Amino acid sequence: MYRKGKLYFRYGTMGSAKTALLLTTAYNFEERHMSYLCLKPVIDTRDKSNVIRSRIGIERECKWIYNETDLYAMACDLFRIRGELIDWFLVDEAQFLSAQQVDQLSRVVDDFGVNIICYGLRTDFQSHLFEGSRRLFEIADTIDEIKSTCNCGNKTIINARIDSNGDFVEEGAQVEIGGDDRYVAVCRKCWRAKRIRQMKRGMLPLGMEDDQEVDIESVSVK
Repeated sequence: MYRKGKLYFRYGTMGSAKTALLLTTAYNFEERHMSYLCLKPVIDTRDKSNVIRSRIGIERECKWIYNETDLYAMACDLFRIRGELIDWFLVDEAQFLSAQQVDQLSRVVDDFGVNIICYGLRTDFQSHLFEGSRRLFEIADTIDEIKSTCNCGNKTIINARIDSNGDFVEEGAQVEIGGDDRYVAVCRKCWRAKRIRQMKRGMLPLGMEDDQEVDIESVSVK
């Protein structure tokens, strides 16, 4: 029988419950006796064992994806060992996949008719696309945003990296694993406003603090 699968990309900022949604989906598949496999890039080292863990405390065992992992070959091996296809693949932290690995996932979908849902971030702390996310935006069949709200009430867009003082970090490696101690999700307007405040504070004489609201229109940012 012909199977028609789809490649899904569900993205959101940090703290938008992406992982919780993945784990809930896995639970639903289990309840309905549907075969599935959870996957996660090993670059996320916060969990030492091979598990996907949500901030709300639930977790599930997963299979690691390494930098050198050929996901198409891995799927073929799994199908051969099991003697049947796996209905669903659920991939956490998909932004850390390489473009080649995303293409391999799309080939699994097209050749075997299975469904693959990738969950991940859209952009890094500088608002630039991750490699895996970029490729998913280019070739995924279905793209859904998992929305969350900034403290001001607007939709979060930026995964801002923060230092020990809570200031936004402007430079650094694209990948730096961390949780609430290193990142905060904010809207674009709040992200820009705080960066302006930080810039103005850095221009003040030593010992002075800028505790006034920023007049965005009066500041030119190059």
